[in-house]
Amino acid sequence: MNLDKFLQLFTPLPGNHYLQVTTCEDEITTALKDMMDRVSGKLNLALYNEDNLNFSQAFRALPRDHDMVILKDIFHKHENPKMILKLAYLTLANTANVIIMEKKGIMDIEAIKALLEEFEFRAPNEIDLVDGYDLVIAKKMHMWGNGL
Repeated sequence: MNLDKFLQLFTPLPGNHYLQVTTCEDEITTALKDMMDRVSGKLNLALYNEDNLNFSQAFRALPRDHDMVILKDIFHKHENPKMILKLAYLTLANTANVIIMEKKGIMDIEAIKALLEEFEFRAPNEIDLVDGYDLVIAKKMHMWGNGL
């Protein structure tokens, strides 16, 4: 899988923290970790167990601790996706981004964009960068909506 275009979405700075919420580590995780290591940043990982499909529990993250949250192959499986978006919003710094990645054809892109808007993420866009995946990216804006 060629991830060059995908990695261009990110402009990590020294000390940045990114969070990937997923069911398993893969080449995307490795690419993100390598990218963050090059700038003395940190990739935090919240893993859900694929064998135990009880996704009612949420990941834990400190408020305003992350500069990017990547929800990969998890959003459609979680019993409470609204809780996932709320936690992503709370852990993101102001003007930070959330990315939802799902295998092609699983997401209703327009419904995801509307849900992101409902949870005060702005400018949701669909981006076709990773083979086999649909991506939607949106931004948490300072003093908009929830203003957190």
